[in-house]
Amino acid sequence: MENPLYAKIFKWVSWALLIISVGLAVWAFTRFNGSGEDGAVNTLLVWAYIMLGIALVAVLCVGLYISATTDPKSLVRIGIGLGAAAVLCLVAYLLASGAPAIGFTGATPPTASELKLTDTVLNLTLFLGVGAVAAIIVGEVISAIRTKKA
Repeated sequence: MENPLYAKIFKWVSWALLIISVGLAVWAFTRFNGSGEDGAVNTLLVWAYIMLGIALVAVLCVGLYISATTDPKSLVRIGIGLGAAAVLCLVAYLLASGAPAIGFTGATPPTASELKLTDTVLNLTLFLGVGAVAAIIVGEVISAIRTKKA
């Protein structure tokens, strides 16, 4: 039940992004001289961010479209999931201290907002890491209990 138009569009966009990526990679590797002051690395990083943004937008838009067309009630579950993610981010932000970096030896010290954002990301990483480990342990325990009953 795949629409051939979508398949063609997906194929052509994928090829275009691949060609641009290969072209930028070849350009960067031929231009990079190892000094670290080259713009090639920055160009590749910016392109990586662009590709990540395209991927996120594509996954979200296609996922929402498919969910809306196949099961409109699933949009409520998606909304609940987005709300839970927003609450988790808010909690991580509120718990972030933004304390100054101790022992920082760089030329320009980070601003208070940079420190707060860094602490927020660290809190989110902690929450998600602990949640992943807890999910693995709980899943194994539940699986062991279910197989023992059978």
